[in-house]
Amino acid sequence: MSAENRIVLSTSSVYPEATASGFELAARLGYDGVEVMIGIDPVASDIDRVEALRDFHEVPVTSIHAPTLLVTQSTWGTDPWDKLRRSGEAAKRLGADVVVVHPPFRWQLGYGRGFIAGIDKLNQQFAPIKFCVENMYPWRTKLGKFMAYLPHWDPTDLPHEYLTLDLSHASTAHKSSREYVRDWGRRLQHVHFTDGSGSFKDEHLLPGEGNQEAYALLDDLVATGYTGQVVLEVNSRRAGNRATREALLGQVLIDMRHRLGQQVDETTTRHTEAALELVATSAPEELGHDPAGAIGDDWRDG
Repeated sequence: MSAENRIVLSTSSVYPEATASGFELAARLGYDGVEVMIGIDPVASDIDRVEALRDFHEVPVTSIHAPTLLVTQSTWGTDPWDKLRRSGEAAKRLGADVVVVHPPFRWQLGYGRGFIAGIDKLNQQFAPIKFCVENMYPWRTKLGKFMAYLPHWDPTDLPHEYLTLDLSHASTAHKSSREYVRDWGRRLQHVHFTDGSGSFKDEHLLPGEGNQEAYALLDDLVATGYTGQVVLEVNSRRAGNRATREALLGQVLIDMRHRLGQQVDETTTRHTEAALELVATSAPEELGHDPAGAIGDDWRDG
């Protein structure tokens, strides 16, 4: 397996558990790295603590998700360019390859007007770290579609050098992720592996549960020679407890490795099977429940 073909766990995939749990489960299950969602909890915003988690669990930080979501607008201040510069510095310090960036919101007029040129400048300044702009979607309301992003929610026709493909966002936009893979070509540098049913909500389903042909898309990545990260970014809140979450995240990792032609580590299989057995043999009250989350349920711009 090439060091560039890493299967990575986003810390948002363990919510409502905390960033520390993301590192713990990534190491326990055998993921190749962690993508840190800045702002999901106070730990994620403290790079000293993130570095300590990386070193303690001996799992690399491979990517940083900049705090540009609706729910992280106050993280690291309110200046969007300062947020991105700090994300770049965090990536550099932690040894990450990628910073994931959402397009500006429509009300961020000055930021939006300078976004394309500004991202290009950041890519030059922080190279070889790549600032990868993520596909989003139009917000749908009872009054119709609301174009919430500038310059646009779909980066296909914009001159960004590096792009992040999010399968759930594609589904919400009623687009095909596999067509994005074909259309973007070498511009595709990062993948958020998930799924969606086409709902107006950004669902982040488990791969295979929606309409994006998620596992067939992995075949497309192999066929096109894609060498970037494949990051599992899913909503696992329905798991309800640690054992069920561990079983779900472990099984997806096994399925991804098989589909990408990678060897499944024996520790991955062992911990996944142990979690599945615990879920099957324990009463719900014995498994416990997730702790209260640090943020609300609305990850529609995630």
